[in-house]
Amino acid sequence: MSRLRIAFLNAAHGDENTRRNFRRELDADLVEFDATERHLPEHFDFDAAVITGSRSSVYWDESWIPPLKSWVGDAIETGMPMLGICYGHQLLADVLGGDVRDMGEYEIGYRTVEHSGDSVLFEGVDRRFTAFTTHSDEVAELPPGAEPIAENDYSNHGFRKGDVFGVQFHPEYDTRTAEAVTRGKDLGEARLTEVLDGINEENYAAACEAKAVFENFTEYVRTVRNPAAD
Repeated sequence: MSRLRIAFLNAAHGDENTRRNFRRELDADLVEFDATERHLPEHFDFDAAVITGSRSSVYWDESWIPPLKSWVGDAIETGMPMLGICYGHQLLADVLGGDVRDMGEYEIGYRTVEHSGDSVLFEGVDRRFTAFTTHSDEVAELPPGAEPIAENDYSNHGFRKGDVFGVQFHPEYDTRTAEAVTRGKDLGEARLTEVLDGINEENYAAACEAKAVFENFTEYVRTVRNPAAD
């Protein structure tokens, strides 16, 4: 099969770290669309789509969000595989009929997440793994028919419905991104110091295991797009 062509729906408000991280981790030709500028594909001629994180919430009244939801919903109807990260995870849940809410607290830093053990997205990943997290919204109710595939003591951290996958954590982050995001949060001095102290090579090395979700997703896309080659 030729190289995958993926619609890269960037909801990160122009953050350069997002572009760098996803282009490094995804083995595919990414066709980028700045969703926050209402720049969306005019067709569905892609092997898959990936939706990034964002500083926005899916339930905010921002003009770019409804068109993004509409395109994503239509793309899912065509059978296009999707992967959402953080905001993308929440947006996919919302589009599919789930419920996204403010948690009333903030999860941030390298944390332990546990996957269900039976999802193709986590093949080769230890059942309990380390990942960088940064969110105050959660998928409080999964979409009808969706299965939970990862969680921790804060929230759901992964779901699947058909060819649609979402993860709440950030497998794409490097330490440069983790530090920049953390310094941009109002956490209070003590918690800020604690989180920054945790952004180190040891924790990053542990979190690199979770990057397998990208390879697993692209391999899944190759399989469903070209089943005869399986």
